[in-house]
This record gives sequence, C-alpha cells and structure tokens, in this order.
Amino acid sequence: MDEPAGDGGVHGQRRDGGRQHAPAVVSLRELSLADADVDAFMSWASDDRVMRYLVKRPRCDTREQAVAQIRDTVLGHPWFRAVCVGGGDGRPVPVGQVSVWPYADEGGRRANIGYALAHDQWGRGIAVAAIRMVVGRVFDDLPGLERLEAVTDVENVRSQRVLEKAGFHREGVLRRYIAGRGGEARDAVMYSFLSSDRA
Repeated sequence: MDEPAGDGGVHGQRRDGGRQHAPAVVSLRELSLADADVDAFMSWASDDRVMRYLVKRPRCDTREQAVAQIRDTVLGHPWFRAVCVGGGDGRPVPVGQVSVWPYADEGGRRANIGYALAHDQWGRGIAVAAIRMVVGRVFDDLPGLERLEAVTDVENVRSQRVLEKAGFHREGVLRRYIAGRGGEARDAVMYSFLSSDRA
C-alpha cells in the first residue's frame, strides 16, 4: 500500500550546476517479491557504493540472494518500506529502502532508523523526503515510541547531511562504536529525532 504524504508524496529536488531539475515525487510502500521489486532491490543491494557503510546488511549479488533477503528479513520486519519515485504511469518504482527497528529492551520507547538509496538517485533530495515521511508517521504507527536514533560512520558525510536536512539532531561522536566492513572498530555519529520534534 502506498503511503503518500499530503498531495500524494513529498517532492525531492536536485541541483546541478545551478540548474534545478523537476522534483521527484517520493512515496513509501511495502516491498514485495514481485519481479520488479526484486530487480529494484538488487540495484542498491548489490552496489558497493551503496553498501559501503551498511555493514549489517549483506550484499545481494544474485537474484536468489535478493529473494531470500526480502522473504526472510524484509517481509517480517516490523517497519520496513520501499522508497519509491514516480507513479504517474502505474505503481511507483522502488529506488531505496528505509526501516525502523524498535529496541526490544526499551519497551518500544527507542528505535533505530536505517536507509539506503540506489546510487543513481543520490543528490535528488529523495532520502531527505523519505525520512521526513517516516518521522511524520512512525510515531503514530509504533505507540510508545519517543526517540528515533540514527548512527552513521563518521566518514559517511552524505548520510549525516541527509539526517540534518530531515530534522535530526546531531548528538555527538561515539568512539569505536561500530564495526566496519572488515570488522575494524570505527567511530560513529549519533543523531536523534524525538516525538516532540515533530512540527
């Protein structure tokens, strides 16, 4: 089911060399095992540029791996949505993902947000628009949720900018807090968005 905001979606924008491109209409919906969704999922889940900082998520280099990950991880997830663009000519096309994981030991008071976007969609404002849509509804979807957290690798400046533009607050650097792809300890930046931060 599509989850549009306001007029059917949030508009992302891109600026290249001073020229402004037509805004993308962004929406969220559930990801399925339909061929088009599996192909779309593979477009970002098999791309090293996208997966570089997503160390907990395995790459999907084959269609079988993508189907297995969607079936085993995505479909049963408490709050996982495909980030989609377009839709004027039918079903909106997935170009990324966003998920919210409530911390079990906190009784649902805190949750972590994670996201990924196909490389060819970077720089269009799509991730910012999608995250704004998430914070606009996840506090209602998950009763008791008070705090949404995001942790980024200290070198993942793009993701930090996305979070800041979406209204998250930078709280500080956590030294040797996360593991890198090779298992090495890495510094991370903690961001938060509280239920009271909603406009």
